[in-house]
Amino acid sequence: MRFFKLLLVPIAIAMGTISVQAQELYVFSEPASNMAAKSIGFRLTNEGVFSPDFRNRLIPELMVGFNKNFMVHGQGYFSDMDGKYRAEGAGLYAKYRFLSIDEVKSHFRAAAFARVGTSNRPTYSEDINLEGDNTGVQAGVVFTQLLHKLALSTTLSYSKAFDNMGTGDKAITGMPQPDHMLGYSLSSGYLLLPFVYKNYNQPNLNLYFEVLGKTNPENGKSYVDFAPAVQVIINSRTRVDLGYRFEIAGNLDNRYNKNMYMARVEFNFFNMLK
Repeated sequence: MRFFKLLLVPIAIAMGTISVQAQELYVFSEPASNMAAKSIGFRLTNEGVFSPDFRNRLIPELMVGFNKNFMVHGQGYFSDMDGKYRAEGAGLYAKYRFLSIDEVKSHFRAAAFARVGTSNRPTYSEDINLEGDNTGVQAGVVFTQLLHKLALSTTLSYSKAFDNMGTGDKAITGMPQPDHMLGYSLSSGYLLLPFVYKNYNQPNLNLYFEVLGKTNPENGKSYVDFAPAVQVIINSRTRVDLGYRFEIAGNLDNRYNKNMYMARVEFNFFNMLK
């Protein structure tokens, strides 16, 4: 019965905790579940690559949960990808949950999402990354199934790139020009700790494994990444992520997020909106 309480979303919201189950808080993708209604969150993400030279990007993010079905994220992008640290652009992400099926110790969620991003970086690759590298739009759907301690999720998306702000042409001469991409992911999360649930202040330890991929529908070029990660949630309000994604197959050149680490801290504040 004690662990059963952990899995009941309405009780978690009433207690002022994170509205989705811990094992659904994926590191490299978003679940179909939303953050708590009338809540505000702040994330700070650092991601980067070590080869051929160390480069990293800092992403501050403000998150607002308007109600149980609708949430919005605003992001800023700063990096030294082009030699020195500078502001690259901004982005907006919105998600609407349109289906919820709740059962004992399990639930199913379905949501639609959209993202718009701007960037002033030169374009080096036909890959489309709207979190700092490209100007464009994205839309998709995500489905998430919770089964006791295991959460499974899949995402399908379409991205369209435009000319990056302040760069004139889409791409540097001789480099491939991004146009549109199909994206897909399969994510799993498992609650390792606590073994026995006692109260909402217990730390949660979660293990994640995600498969992330994209395909250019015009020429068939694609890639597939594996992305393991660990996560700690403290007092149901503070979240710390650490993950690494690495390519296992692909033929897209000059990808920024190929073999990339991610470190993130997140703080959530509940019942902040009237």
